[in-house]
Amino acid sequence: MIGKLKIKTALISVYSKENIEELGAMLVNLNIQIFSTGGTFEFLKSKGIPAISIESITSYPSILGGRVKTLHPKIFGGILWRRDQISDTSDVEKYEIPSIDLVIVDLYPFEQTANSTNDEAEIIEKIDIGGITLIRAAAKNYKHVLVVPSSQYYPKLFEILQEDKGFTDLNQRRFFAANAFHISSHYDTLIFQYFNKQKNIVVFKQSLEKKIIMRYGENPHQKGIFYGKLEEVIDQLHGKELSYNNLVDVDAAINLIREFSENTVIIVKHTNPCGVA
Repeated sequence: MIGKLKIKTALISVYSKENIEELGAMLVNLNIQIFSTGGTFEFLKSKGIPAISIESITSYPSILGGRVKTLHPKIFGGILWRRDQISDTSDVEKYEIPSIDLVIVDLYPFEQTANSTNDEAEIIEKIDIGGITLIRAAAKNYKHVLVVPSSQYYPKLFEILQEDKGFTDLNQRRFFAANAFHISSHYDTLIFQYFNKQKNIVVFKQSLEKKIIMRYGENPHQKGIFYGKLEEVIDQLHGKELSYNNLVDVDAAINLIREFSENTVIIVKHTNPCGVA
């Protein structure tokens, strides 16, 4: 079984540069060589952090206005090669493909852009191609590669780098891979919903990250979690944190209110209306 592995090289390709200077400095201190793309490379260079540009590896420039940067066999070969398979190792040596042990990606902000503008051209350009492909490739090869699919996982990466001095174990790599596929599936669900606004494709497809921890579930010894934007439905004016039963009561009250056209007040206990005005 493949156990602890030393990170020797890292590919950084991020939209947001927040915390990248600190991350880059930590990688350099651990003698981890950094590869990076366009804007990320220039940012690291401006901060005095040594990095190798993707273009110098692929011998191919960024093209189509930045739409194509990392999509190259030397990059994806470096991520996907199985270190324990002789045929893969032979290919890597034959085609002079550099090994990539850590992939750090922060995707284009599609959701934020779609929520802030109606400019379709701008929204479409925020559909990440290279980044999402890097995430999927690294996650697929989690036995050999650690993937960090979003800036929200930087704290966990910092923790691993500090405590394990650049080594990772299989459980850590699998944990990050699971989160990587969550990030990619959530991202694609949001894009699908944008293209399917007219509901021409009749499916139920949701990906909800926001959650509210209920005071308890149906019974006090049970846990309850609500996923979604509850604030778009109700305003809680006072009282304790909501429980599962509170939400069931709210649902019953709303369904009753819908029967009236005037402003209506409902008092509900255990889904039974005991006052209507």
